[in-house]
Amino acid sequence: MHAFPPLTRARLIKRYKRFLADVVLLDGPRAGEEVTIHCPNPGAMTGLAEPDWTVLLAPGKGKLPFSWELTELPDGHFAGINTGHPNRIAEAAIKADLIPDLGGYTSLRREVRYGVNSRIDLLAEAPDRPPCYIEVKNVHLLRQPGLAEFPDCVTARGAKHLFELAAQVKAGARAVMLYIVQRDDCDAFALAADIDPAYAHAFAEARQAGVEALVYCCTLSPDGVRLRSRLPLVTARGDAYV
Repeated sequence: MHAFPPLTRARLIKRYKRFLADVVLLDGPRAGEEVTIHCPNPGAMTGLAEPDWTVLLAPGKGKLPFSWELTELPDGHFAGINTGHPNRIAEAAIKADLIPDLGGYTSLRREVRYGVNSRIDLLAEAPDRPPCYIEVKNVHLLRQPGLAEFPDCVTARGAKHLFELAAQVKAGARAVMLYIVQRDDCDAFALAADIDPAYAHAFAEARQAGVEALVYCCTLSPDGVRLRSRLPLVTARGDAYV
């Protein structure tokens, strides 16, 4: 589990310039004060940044007093918006043997250089098997009830990672795309091909080359984020993905 420090509730006014948002604090001695906060998410955040929604903030680490961690959805569920957490969630889950497909490795290293000017999120190794290159992606887009999707905006970098992983499989390694869904109101996962057709094409080619895809959703609360269960990969229509 990735634990949060004590979080402060606020009402969202607007998000802008990708990494900034204005809110009105709802808790503590500064309740009622309007402040600018850090938004640790460069994506579109579709459906997660609606004016007047309640957001939960961690203490800031830089010039801004707070950093946005969670959005409280109208149905009472939470969505995690911090794209820095999935790598830590994945690393902790693998070490705790919570992802059976990635069990049995004796070492796990972060940010190892590979391919053409790339760094792999996690490299799992063991003496008796090929190395396993694990690319972790944050997921929080939901446009249909129960269906998590990736990406929420065009990601040329993401497509590059898929080609790099396919090259590692061709060279004899194992490669895995691990999608961490930071919301607990989903029961399936699909690619948002209408948002980024190039990424969907690269994903299909990578799968044909032997790159594996794993999807796990999380349970979220003001206390923290915990890996919950594996989700099936489906098409946007809901059919099983081949």
